[in-house]
Amino acid sequence: MTSVKSKPHPGTVRNILFLLFALPGLSFASWVSRTPDVRDTLQVSTAGMGMIIFAIAAGSLFGLLTSGSIVARKGARFVILISSLLIVIGFVVAGIGTSLASVPVVIIGLIIFGGGYGTAEVALNVEGSAAEKALNRTLLPAFHGFFSVGTLVGAALGAAAVAIHLQVMVHFTILALIMAAAVLYGWRYLPEDSGKEPAGAGAPKGSALQQQLRMWTERRTLLIGIIVLGMAFAEGSANDWLPLTMVDGYGVSSLTGSFIYGLFVAAMTLGRFTGGWVLDRYGRVPVLSGCAVAAILGLSLVIWGPNEVVASIGVVLWGLGASLGFPVGLSAAGDDPQGAAARVGAVATTGYIAFLVGPPALGFLGEHFGLLHALIAVLIGIGIAGSLSRAAKPMQLHQTLLQDERGLHS
Repeated sequence: MTSVKSKPHPGTVRNILFLLFALPGLSFASWVSRTPDVRDTLQVSTAGMGMIIFAIAAGSLFGLLTSGSIVARKGARFVILISSLLIVIGFVVAGIGTSLASVPVVIIGLIIFGGGYGTAEVALNVEGSAAEKALNRTLLPAFHGFFSVGTLVGAALGAAAVAIHLQVMVHFTILALIMAAAVLYGWRYLPEDSGKEPAGAGAPKGSALQQQLRMWTERRTLLIGIIVLGMAFAEGSANDWLPLTMVDGYGVSSLTGSFIYGLFVAAMTLGRFTGGWVLDRYGRVPVLSGCAVAAILGLSLVIWGPNEVVASIGVVLWGLGASLGFPVGLSAAGDDPQGAAARVGAVATTGYIAFLVGPPALGFLGEHFGLLHALIAVLIGIGIAGSLSRAAKPMQLHQTLLQDERGLHS
């Protein structure tokens, strides 16, 4: 019998991480698929729903900014367990709040959910990087692909729950129990030391934040951050608002809105699983530019399409275009091993700023101009991101820029 203290086989770790990466996507898409029902039950306006969704982004940003030091002290495995259980708890609390028609309870649940979600984002990627080194294979794109698989399954289950008129609390509780069982089973097979630093070696949180801020003095990092900001806004706006946009903008049913959101998630999943091959063949800059063009075309069809069929085609293009911006931006930020963690953390934070600011901003615009026209702001952000795609060019191809950036810290 294998000892609990023995080092797990790298292949087993990889397979467990496939599962664990999928769970946050499953939970988040399940929440999004029920947002029309949640809004109707709580009887809030579009702007009010934006503030409720804001709670997820706020919790996620807090988790992202604080999780690095916890991983350094406790290791990624411990943080994965705790953050996953926070996701489960927050999910159940949000369901209970919906059942009680209590906006404060829903917000508390979503803050807990978001805190676990943001913390898991860091811990899972640390563990994923360790798995790559152990197997000497590129695995992170596939891990993020399984996150998208989780969102696809969550969207499908959400549509099914809407179709059979399953109460939101029952839906969320069933999924929470399944996720808790999966986490409690899988975390034991992860190595104990991934991401853990020797006692006294980890920097305090304040200095870690200062290190992230210093990264913004590098021109390339700043431009990559803007790319990620625009593309994360494109991804997050669909995750937050797409079902409601289709319901309000095209007069479709909640069930149809959930199915159309599933198209977006399916396109994102396809883009992420094929993205590695496309990037290896064509390179970052052409791929990022092509993604921006696809997303702009898709969003234009959604905003100005004559009917829901044309808009659905646009949703597919939107999903394909938004699929690679965030992972490619993080990959570009980590080109230089020296200071890679701080750069990746800083760039990842810009993505969460999009998730933080985007929901209430689109809710405010949607309240005054309609959700479809509010998406014009997303269109502008994608255009800016696409115009800066050259900043993601691999660093070995611009040594002069690299030397200039390093000179800022010499």
